[in-house]
Amino acid sequence: MALKKNILAIIGSASENSANLQLVKLIGDLTKHQLNLSVYNELKSLPHFDPELSANNPPEKITELRNKIDRADGIIICTPEYVFSIPAGLKNAIEWCIATTVFSGKPCGLITASAHGQKGHEELQLIMKTAMATFNENTTLLIQGIKGKFDQQGNLINNETRNELERFIAAFISLTNTNSTNEH
Repeated sequence: MALKKNILAIIGSASENSANLQLVKLIGDLTKHQLNLSVYNELKSLPHFDPELSANNPPEKITELRNKIDRADGIIICTPEYVFSIPAGLKNAIEWCIATTVFSGKPCGLITASAHGQKGHEELQLIMKTAMATFNENTTLLIQGIKGKFDQQGNLINNETRNELERFIAAFISLTNTNSTNEH
């Protein structure tokens, strides 16, 4: 049996109990036998990006985040769209990583779960392409109207979304497995 992949899921929402966090928890439940999923939901605690510090003297919280990304076999970013863009906290975290190679060749799953999300989803893909992350059409997922897809208890009640999520998960696991064979 293959070893479980270590996956870091970064939550782009600034809300404590966002639909994005619910979605990542569901991914964790659905993949508990294939993946070790850890959730990073601390974007609010990161300092503002400072290019003078980024390359040579990054704050400890930034070094910790970079190390988590670097050690992970794959990354899932799950984010809402704010004002036709990705949230400022998520953009800030990614900017702190651009001076490094932590995202270079890293298998990524990119989920935008929001009311609309199309522009934010396009922007997230462009930014992660710039960061040289590895993803494809099947490891990206746009879920529009996310809040109406969960019930009061946090259960996903939309079957179409569940099917899309399961296809996304299969493609992401395949990408992480393909990437690890290419590294050896």
